[in-house]
Amino acid sequence: MTLEVQREGEHSFVGRNDRGAQVRLGRKGAEGAFSPAELLQIAAAGCAAVTAEELITRRVGEDSKFRVGATADRRDGASELDAVHLAFDVDVSGLEPAQREALAAAVDRAIERLCTVSRTLKKGIPVTETFPTA
Repeated sequence: MTLEVQREGEHSFVGRNDRGAQVRLGRKGAEGAFSPAELLQIAAAGCAAVTAEELITRRVGEDSKFRVGATADRRDGASELDAVHLAFDVDVSGLEPAQREALAAAVDRAIERLCTVSRTLKKGIPVTETFPTA
């Protein structure tokens, strides 16, 4: 899979994959764009949502809508995030308390076992870059 980010103008970039998807990137606060740190949080939330979808729809209903909110802890002036927090928003009112707890535990286990983004963030991995020198 080829992923790229191309500069479109001052502080304006577009990320693309080879399937035609695009996302606008820019500095924090740039209109109509995600900052890279926001994309990291969105990736974690998206991975959790994709991982949990079948568990949730099987127990809550095939047509159930849910969202996963993402926030992060960041020290003032820091160029890194200290933590990413994900919060599921799903209507579980049709489930008994024991069923709600069982679903929450199943979702947590699935994310711990299968979510590539969360697992990678928790593990911490090297990031390398190359730059032309000739």
